[in-house]
Amino acid sequence: MAAVKTPRILFITANRLGDAVISTGLLAELIRRNPGARITVACGPVAASLFEACPSVERVITVVKQRWDRHWFTLWQACVGTAWDLVVDLRGSAVSLFLWTRQRRILRGGRRPGPRINHIGALMKLSPPPLPVTWSTAGQNEKAAHILPHDAGSWLALAPTANWDGKIWPAERFVAVARDLMRSGLKPVVFYGPGREEQARAAPVLAGLPEARDLGGNRPIGEVAALLKRCALFVGNDSGLMHLAAAGGVPTLGLFGPSKASEYAPSGVAASHVAAGGPEGSADIHNLSVETVLVAARQRLGSPEGHAAA
Repeated sequence: MAAVKTPRILFITANRLGDAVISTGLLAELIRRNPGARITVACGPVAASLFEACPSVERVITVVKQRWDRHWFTLWQACVGTAWDLVVDLRGSAVSLFLWTRQRRILRGGRRPGPRINHIGALMKLSPPPLPVTWSTAGQNEKAAHILPHDAGSWLALAPTANWDGKIWPAERFVAVARDLMRSGLKPVVFYGPGREEQARAAPVLAGLPEARDLGGNRPIGEVAALLKRCALFVGNDSGLMHLAAAGGVPTLGLFGPSKASEYAPSGVAASHVAAGGPEGSADIHNLSVETVLVAARQRLGSPEGHAAA
């Protein structure tokens, strides 16, 4: 009897964490459909550890941007020696056109109206699209349980940073929301990404909440996902952390100003968002009041998912 060939799949996904998280549902569906497949993921450096925690991923290729778009040639060199069964290219690059593969699926067109998750699902004719997921190693789960033990209370995750300042809700409003929710027994935990800029953006919130746990910095994404899953509620700006919380099933409240919730609202079983008043795409996030966020946060905590997470 001839041996069954193990399929080899190349999954080319985003540079930014948020877009990479949105793509995880499609990858999980490919894994479900192709049990035992040898999967290679190509993504940006920030997202690499997200996929490294996935037990079905054999290899992660970090795509580091180079001048004259030479990073695509570097990726081609890393992949051209393999006979692929399927190449899924969510970057719309030319690389996948110059690789030997039985099938290819290329997402073209860059940004377009409508939810990004729908565009990704449509690539494989999936409607509704599969929800994003997260992966964590056993060691990362154990570390998260030690840092945020459930028997110490219910944790409130705050993510007060974003990749540009226009998306950032004022620090004093994060503090006000946290102070109010703390009266219900929640304990604040502050998350942010690696680098001095992220740390500086989170600093005013940490200063206003000296009792908060500082869990920001250069942590593997799988560890961050495990920490977020131990929280009763996530409140944060439109960011990769928001998408990561939603993907992990955490009761999530995303805060939107000038970015478009119609394209990048968080997707998850317990995800929701509020948007500042004004035209979508140019609304000032300062138009989003503390009262509006508190009402939505309390509703999220009052949902069955919120009670389960607590």
